[in-house]
Amino acid sequence: MAAPPLLTLQDVALTFGGTPLIERAELTIAPGERACLVGRNGSGKSTLMRIAAGLAEPDRGERFLQPGTTVRYLAQEPDFSGFTSTLDFVQAGLAPGDDAHRARYLLESLGLTGDEDPSRLSGGEARRTALAQALAPEPDILLLDEPTNHLDLPAIEWLETELKRTRSALILISHDRRFLTALSRATIWLDRGVTRRIEQGFGSFEAWRDAFFEEEERDKHKLDRKIAAEEDWLRYGVTARRKRNVRRLSDLHDLRKQSRDHRRPVGQAVMTATEGEASGTLIAEARRVSKAYGDRTIVDDLSLRVARGDRLGIVGPNGAGKTTLINLLTGALAPDSGEIRLGTGLNMVHLDQRRASLDPNATVAEVLTGGRGDSVSVGGRSRHVIGYLKDFLFAPEQARTPVSVLSGGERNRLLIARTLAQASNLLVLDEPTNDLDLETLDLLQEMLGDYAGTLILVSHDRDFLDRVAGSVLVSEGEGCWVEYAGGYTDMLAQRGRGVEARETKDGKARERAEPRERAPRAEAKDTTKTKLGFKEQHELKTLPGRIAELESGIAKLRDVLSDSGLYGRDPERFKKATALLGAAETELATAEERWLTLEMLREAQGA
Repeated sequence: MAAPPLLTLQDVALTFGGTPLIERAELTIAPGERACLVGRNGSGKSTLMRIAAGLAEPDRGERFLQPGTTVRYLAQEPDFSGFTSTLDFVQAGLAPGDDAHRARYLLESLGLTGDEDPSRLSGGEARRTALAQALAPEPDILLLDEPTNHLDLPAIEWLETELKRTRSALILISHDRRFLTALSRATIWLDRGVTRRIEQGFGSFEAWRDAFFEEEERDKHKLDRKIAAEEDWLRYGVTARRKRNVRRLSDLHDLRKQSRDHRRPVGQAVMTATEGEASGTLIAEARRVSKAYGDRTIVDDLSLRVARGDRLGIVGPNGAGKTTLINLLTGALAPDSGEIRLGTGLNMVHLDQRRASLDPNATVAEVLTGGRGDSVSVGGRSRHVIGYLKDFLFAPEQARTPVSVLSGGERNRLLIARTLAQASNLLVLDEPTNDLDLETLDLLQEMLGDYAGTLILVSHDRDFLDRVAGSVLVSEGEGCWVEYAGGYTDMLAQRGRGVEARETKDGKARERAEPRERAPRAEAKDTTKTKLGFKEQHELKTLPGRIAELESGIAKLRDVLSDSGLYGRDPERFKKATALLGAAETELATAEERWLTLEMLREAQGA
């Protein structure tokens, strides 16, 4: 006899601003469940997850949780107020009988020490800390909303292994196809406010969804034909000598209502890259290039050639230096030694996935038009901004919406819209898949497949790399980068292993053993460091502000250089902005390295 479900949602409905978001949602979570929740951006997946977690109330419907069942929900924006360290935050989620060592094990496995100040965490560090808190108690039910966001490849693969061996029931929301396919055994599809479920993993979902849409379209066509036949009867079959068939007329009204109320699937974005004039055969060539910041080597003796039409993927753990490598290959940063040779006729567009170049106070239309009128230039042709926004699934009323209220997926679509409007023959995309739904990911992939120019891509999405990249440049550690033919899976076959975690402060890669197998933390600490002097203490306090200023200045310079016509109009300004950008990025890297050194010294002193 099957065990009773741990959690049940029945006939759940929720309306936002007069528009139904969820109309008839059902969700059943059994012990040991492995299900993924999928749907378009804005379909209400996160809202349904919050209702399941008991953090949001529906307008209608019932939620039943078996008494004594523990539920953990991965919060998108965790509240760190009142906590002095990340370890304190994670341990606060443990019950009296839980394993206290598991908190530190999870934090270290996710690239954190447990001693970080929660008020100074980056977005990625905050996300990983929240993930550790959700996993630490080993609850009966785990509700994970985009758990792979901001994780590098080693952390994603570690998390995949960790979730495979957990006894908790899992409900996952993710845009990472490989992650969903590996972990799910059932799929829940939230579409136009209604949930549908198949007892198969994500690998079978897309074929099932397409078949459903085809059948729905056939049913809609039959309904339209039936309405036309009834209307014909109404016009020609009823005469003055025959009594009106009231019931048949009522049925016609019902058919018309069905047709009016039918909600068609959300449209697909229209993505077409604006291609500039062809570049020369050579895009970039690195000859024995090296780059280091202090004692840390980012690139060591790299020789690489990128030719016109290449699709180069760059992968590696966070902190390996992927952004520095891109800046070297595009000429934005000078190497310490060696030579970078750029090709002729390059027209580069860089997608800034940190979204730093988006002014939160600007409207959606102003981002595309630069605040000048209602037209946007797409490949030299003027288009009304409303029409162009519709291509990327923005409603007309969103044109005047401030960027600050957009979701992560909407901000990413807006950045892509702005990027693709600019003529280019070299696209540099840094994590372009973040926050995009699966359908938009498909279209982005198709657009890149049709793009005649050259692509340099940084991504942690293994499936996307397989579909797009022609070769993969992998960090082997100690500044060594090796190119492998094919996508991520091809690289695994040639290399024999995946991407390893970057070495930590003590020079060792993050271990994957259980916490009981790890050496006690106290033994690994270095207590021989000297104390911080007054000057160093002052540096430690002022460096974060200087880093923030540099990041803001870099964002503005990149915004200036994103103007594809700048070089033709004002080559001197282009040259000056390029030189300033290179200097600012070098200073930023030096400042970050100095802050890290001082912070390590402060931690050792505290120990």
